Amino acid sequence: MSIIAAVIIFSVIVLFHEFGHFIAARLNKVQVLEFSLGMGPRLISHVSRGSGTRYSVKILPFGGSCMMKGEDDDDLGENSFGSKKIWQRIIIVAAGPLFNFILAFLFAVIIISSVGYDAPVAELLTDQSPLAEAGVAAGDEITSIDGKKITVYRDIVNYVTFDLSVKKQPVTVPVEWKHEGKTMSSDVSLNPAGTLGIYGGGRFSAHGDVPLILRYSLYEVKYWIVTTLSSLKMIGMGRVSIDDVSGPVGIVGAISDTYKETRSEGTLMLIMNMLNMAILLSANLGVMNLIPFPALDGGRILLLIIEGIRKKKLGENIEAYINLAGFAVLMCVMVLVMFNDIRKLI
Repeated sequence: MSIIAAVIIFSVIVLFHEFGHFIAARLNKVQVLEFSLGMGPRLISHVSRGSGTRYSVKILPFGGSCMMKGEDDDDLGENSFGSKKIWQRIIIVAAGPLFNFILAFLFAVIIISSVGYDAPVAELLTDQSPLAEAGVAAGDEITSIDGKKITVYRDIVNYVTFDLSVKKQPVTVPVEWKHEGKTMSSDVSLNPAGTLGIYGGGRFSAHGDVPLILRYSLYEVKYWIVTTLSSLKMIGMGRVSIDDVSGPVGIVGAISDTYKETRSEGTLMLIMNMLNMAILLSANLGVMNLIPFPALDGGRILLLIIEGIRKKKLGENIEAYINLAGFAVLMCVMVLVMFNDIRKLI
């Protein structure tokens, strides 16, 4: 069942991503040749009489596609991708990652409506906590650390992981918090270990409070987007090794482990944990696809921006060669990461 859960999560995320391209293409009157879930040979296929679009389910459950007329060639005919204005093509390409963020938001709404939200409230402070020494008390809400807005408790954890860990210790940073409705602030001197001496992360009920649910759902998506960007920054700085990076095999393993660990807690908690994994993966896919690298949506957007600046395309087949080269590099990286995932499992 854990493997089935992983396949379902992957399939929903990829399908929603491709659905974003599909909807944007249809709205901009671009003919969609095939909309498919999975890769490889077709298992099920149906051609719509009205639109001419082939809807397919393929044998490999990972991946998917939204193939559009003129997307990968120089076809400038009616209803082709290439015949549309640059801003229309950018919208079509960007719609995939955008739908990943929308899906993450919808899942966050379900979680917060069901089990509450993750407020940045100090539930407990240690005796030697720098925050306690500055005047922060249990029950206070942390709103800002070192100029960074804090919206969920995990933002505090991320500050310690991504920002504080690279600062020379000891360090003094400005902190803002709310105490009994009043905004307080102080410069806090952190100890040599770089810890804040604060504990929290409990769930607070949002039952029936629609504005609160929507606000914290946006905070949840923002948290995962920022976390993904911070992780990419750490990779670029060489602070993350290959053993810390996971591909599809590692992600399936993580979903499987989460499934096994939480199924004993009841159906509700199992569903909530699976949805939380889906939020992480969907937001991550949205961010990764916006990276301006060939073969990714971000790379295609960059080429379209260059085309807009030059007032003409780069040249016949040049974009295809660039995307092919980028795809080859991505495949090599995926093989390396997958090999590392398998090595860690052995």
